[in-house]
Amino acid sequence: MGTPDFAVPFLKALTEDQFFDVIGVITQPDKLAGRKQVLSQSPIKIFSAEHGLPVYQPEKIASLESEIKNMAPGLVIVAAYGQIIPQSILDIPKYDCINIHASLLPKYRGAAPIQAAIINGDEETGVSLMKIEAGLDTGPVLGQNIVKVKATDTAGSLFNKLTDCGLEIFIPLLKKYIQGGISPEPQDSRQATYARTLKKSDSLIDWKKSAEEIERMTRAYNPWPGTQLTIANLQLSIKILEVENIPIAVNKYEPGKFFVHESKLAIQCGKDALIIKKLQPAGKKPMTGEEFLNGYKDKLICV
Repeated sequence: MGTPDFAVPFLKALTEDQFFDVIGVITQPDKLAGRKQVLSQSPIKIFSAEHGLPVYQPEKIASLESEIKNMAPGLVIVAAYGQIIPQSILDIPKYDCINIHASLLPKYRGAAPIQAAIINGDEETGVSLMKIEAGLDTGPVLGQNIVKVKATDTAGSLFNKLTDCGLEIFIPLLKKYIQGGISPEPQDSRQATYARTLKKSDSLIDWKKSAEEIERMTRAYNPWPGTQLTIANLQLSIKILEVENIPIAVNKYEPGKFFVHESKLAIQCGKDALIIKKLQPAGKKPMTGEEFLNGYKDKLICV
């Protein structure tokens, strides 16, 4: 059971290992996407179709309960599926439902653990394999693998590292668990934190926050939902694509105001400021800070 790109390498690993026989793949229904609202298939569905795997796309997973019972799976793997799985389905497989979660549980239970690790300035995160229970990411853990978070990591780059990190332990831990060599460890719920689902509206930057916080946000929300500001008097929306990692100690402008610092485009934050390396005004192609200065200096820039 999975839907986005994160799930694909794990399904691929299962199909390539003779210990496992993938008898069915469950993913979210096709959805309209993009400005043209084109009906789009999930990455998991595309991979499954290319490899001749039977695919099921229920609006509600509960409606597939009888079908899953008839399949009689020994094991169910869940990787960012996108629906709550009822207990009646969790009870079906002999060797449980195992979830691949992109954090070191119990830290960052919930939907956006990769972004949370960057937002909070963590130096490391990782991947956990856990038995699914009725609660949100509360089940006992089979094992974990740790990865370092660099000061330049975006959600996209950290996603790739966590995929590789998870694949290192995925198949070995599953086999060891099925063969009786692992006793899953209960989580300490007193240490639990949550990473809520992100929305498009989260992309709007509060420039009263410190430059350090906003710099992390630009990386955490790259590639989605992005970071942007709106300049009301010009009715101009600007996506901030990349900033320099080290803030500058300038505190003389109103938060959200552009200014020139040593011939570079900068923006004032609640504390300190950031050099803008790349941005994208609405309806325009991405451009460097220097290119933006050339086109918008007279309208937007504090001298």
